[in-house]
Amino acid sequence: MIEGIFGKKIGMTHIFAENGAEVPVTVIKAEKCYVVQRKVKGRDGYEAVKLGVAEKKEKRTTKPMRAVFAKAKTPPLYHIAEFSCDEGDNYSAGSVVKCSEVFKTGDYVDVSGRTKGKGFQGSMKRWGFHGGPASHGSMHGRAPGSIGQSAYPSRVFKGIKMAGHMGNTDVTIQNLEIVDIREEENLLLVKGAVPGPVNGYIKIKRALKKKPAPESEA
Repeated sequence: MIEGIFGKKIGMTHIFAENGAEVPVTVIKAEKCYVVQRKVKGRDGYEAVKLGVAEKKEKRTTKPMRAVFAKAKTPPLYHIAEFSCDEGDNYSAGSVVKCSEVFKTGDYVDVSGRTKGKGFQGSMKRWGFHGGPASHGSMHGRAPGSIGQSAYPSRVFKGIKMAGHMGNTDVTIQNLEIVDIREEENLLLVKGAVPGPVNGYIKIKRALKKKPAPESEA
């Protein structure tokens, strides 16, 4: 079985569980994932598939990548990533992977995406500093305060929390439960929030640290 697939974040909503509890979920559309390359243990040393998603115009593709897509008989694609798979998986270049073939309701997944970029931000917004007194003319306000020592060691240590670029980083949220799968619409409903903006592409993989509860024998 393939380790994961690509998806597009549609947005957040809520559903109601059988006991009437309201469950916040993120709606993820399982886009058409093409197999761009199949790697086998005998030739490459390990088992994996290289998946691609989001079609683009050929003129926006470099010549080396045009040859790769032509060999796989797939359209040019924006996002490509490698996912591990089992030795017996019968996926060849050019085939399409569906979400129902990889996941089922109740599975736990790790979701990776690129967070929203927020530009250059001050230390209070970026790190949650409380700031100085806001009254009696302290003139400290939203300033970060002292960042180092004067006599010794006379330098600023690496890693000091200061103002700077915020967001636009790769983030993985672990152990999110798949509440529902709607095959006719290719939608995954994942409990909780996932990184990235609406309509942003994310990677969904089977959780490394948490496994679904075993099904009770009838």
